[in-house]
Amino acid sequence: MPTLDDIRQAARELEGRIHRTPMLTSSALNERFGADLVLKAELFQKTGSFKVRGLLTKLLRLTAAARERGVITVSAGNAAGALAWAARNAGVPATVVMAKTAVPAKIDAARGYGATVELVEGDLMAQYERIKDERQLTGVHPFDDEDVITGHASLGLELLAERPDLGTVLVPVGGGGLISGVATAVKLVKPEIRVIGIEPEQADVVSRSLEAGEPQKLPTARSIADGLAAPVCGTRNFPLIQQYVDQVVRVSEEALLEATRLVMSRTKLALEPAAAAPFAALLAGSIQLDDVTAAVVSGGNLDVSKLML
Repeated sequence: MPTLDDIRQAARELEGRIHRTPMLTSSALNERFGADLVLKAELFQKTGSFKVRGLLTKLLRLTAAARERGVITVSAGNAAGALAWAARNAGVPATVVMAKTAVPAKIDAARGYGATVELVEGDLMAQYERIKDERQLTGVHPFDDEDVITGHASLGLELLAERPDLGTVLVPVGGGGLISGVATAVKLVKPEIRVIGIEPEQADVVSRSLEAGEPQKLPTARSIADGLAAPVCGTRNFPLIQQYVDQVVRVSEEALLEATRLVMSRTKLALEPAAAAPFAALLAGSIQLDDVTAAVVSGGNLDVSKLML
């Protein structure tokens, strides 16, 4: 498990390579939810997503032999673009495996950063393993990796550096990469802060894993918040979530769509539904707040058509 020293070292390695994203406020949202909210705007991060934190950390720590072989990952979209950018930044050849049904803008983004994109059908992980083995590439898991988790944890340190008065942190949840990192950093520094995860009802693998007491795999995971539609909970992420996350709540597709429209209209941020998950939980009344709360807002390449349903 990452230590606080590990996380601080990762933050130093990332300094100057990625953005220190802003903390924004909205009086309209504060009034709507009766809370003092701050938004950690990771949609202004390189590639529009927090994922570059962990993936660049991983690439910077690879051996020379692993870098020479080139890297490969599998992704619904945001991790694909993040790995492609990180690989270009680190000078490493990259391949990303994506579903043929992925958002076209996310496919284009990965290609634009210089990665080889393999569009596949069927079991993404099986196709990923096949291509990795055939080409003898270095696999980089998008979330189930200690270096990736440690890189993501740098976001938690930034939250506390900017707002040491935080009482609650709300984090969107997919396979567990972001929340395991953020929660570890936050709790190691200030264990009294609440950390709450929010995931789609139709992709609730982390909630199911917590209920089962071990990582689970869903037969399918589809959501308007495609960035959160991970079918598995990471084996390295799970024990950190168990130890450091206070609560994980589920939100409906309708709440995700309503929250995306609401936050866009009040803040003018072009966020995708995955980034609006904390506000979906607030709209549904699943979370009660009485303190200063940070909501992590991370996007990617927005598919505007989804908001026109």
